[in-house]
Amino acid sequence: MLQKYWFYLVAFFSVVALASAFTAEFYFGLTPCEMCLKQREPYYIIIAGFTLITILKWQNRIWFYLGIQLTSIYGLFYSIWHVGIENKFLAGPAGCSGGLNIANNTSSLKEQILTKPVINCEDITWSIFGLSAATINTLLLFLIFIINAIYIWNNYGEKKEIS
Repeated sequence: MLQKYWFYLVAFFSVVALASAFTAEFYFGLTPCEMCLKQREPYYIIIAGFTLITILKWQNRIWFYLGIQLTSIYGLFYSIWHVGIENKFLAGPAGCSGGLNIANNTSSLKEQILTKPVINCEDITWSIFGLSAATINTLLLFLIFIINAIYIWNNYGEKKEIS
């Protein structure tokens, strides 16, 4: 059954992931850090690919499934990095510390300080059962990657004849 509906399930997982992120951001007021925003990108790509293939009614969806593999690897890179930052194993990019742009005068610098929210990637703003949102995202992307790899192997892998 999972194989029959995988095309739709991966799009559903992506929509749920983005809906959860947007609900946390706009309804509960949890401002995402730079790494959180990067972790949303694979879901945007998957939904765009799903929409494109659905509209064009392509029957051969192998490129969609290969695209899922690539985008989940991309997403896993950022989500694992974010989990490492939260657990203080890895250093984050400059944007994670609320860095400021180079200013020519003190009034410009003061304006940046007063208007730019400082969102540190090390801070866990939301968790459930001890798992941060970045950890849950890592698990979801890993699940998508593994199930998609199995799907590709079962449907497009080398078929051997039994003698």
